[in-house]
Amino acid sequence: MNWNCARGGGGAIDLVIHLHHLGFAQAVQWLSQSFPDSFAPEPNRLFPKTTLAIPPPEPSQLWRVRHYLIGERALPAALIDPLIQSGTLYADPRANAVFLLLGKENQPVGAELRGTTQRPWHGLAPGSQKDLGFFALPAGPLAAIILVESAIDAISCLALYPQHRCISTAGARPNPRWLAPLIAQGDLVYCGFDADPTGENMARAMIALHPTVQRLRPPHHDWNDVLKART
Repeated sequence: MNWNCARGGGGAIDLVIHLHHLGFAQAVQWLSQSFPDSFAPEPNRLFPKTTLAIPPPEPSQLWRVRHYLIGERALPAALIDPLIQSGTLYADPRANAVFLLLGKENQPVGAELRGTTQRPWHGLAPGSQKDLGFFALPAGPLAAIILVESAIDAISCLALYPQHRCISTAGARPNPRWLAPLIAQGDLVYCGFDADPTGENMARAMIALHPTVQRLRPPHHDWNDVLKART
């Protein structure tokens, strides 16, 4: 906060813009060069990595997860049921919806967890390495890719854009390790992060680092809100 001119309240990018009188792209470039960890995967630390602990399936809780996703989040059963059949989506003993993050050779490298009870909750399974894989559907490549912030948004986005491949970045992240190789394949990539300050800032940061990425802004807060508004 610069009290002399009553400006502030933003993040690191806004601070660099203010102090160095730079544009957005130049500020992102300055940060990425000055603080590589800000927009790059973290290097190996001295601390031991947390062992991956994906919760086990609990079939008796699947009805609750399915009811939440289809009944409350308006996700099509035609998209949910194949995910359940493939094991990419399942219920854990606490009735959380578990969305697997898959890496090389479709091996799990983590999981997004979403609470389905009255208390809203979401997070990642301990030890998840979201720079090594992601939740995506459909599995194979298509003409264009849409990056979104969560697995529920990826399913919602596919329901709205069925000719696209929808990938969750498991949070608004501008530069996951797998993004550059994905762009190098020549696919058209859209950034569909949420229409909120975090989503907008991270989308601009992604585009500054990867200029071929195009912004696809949801007309509501996120793609699940868009889907629910249309049902």
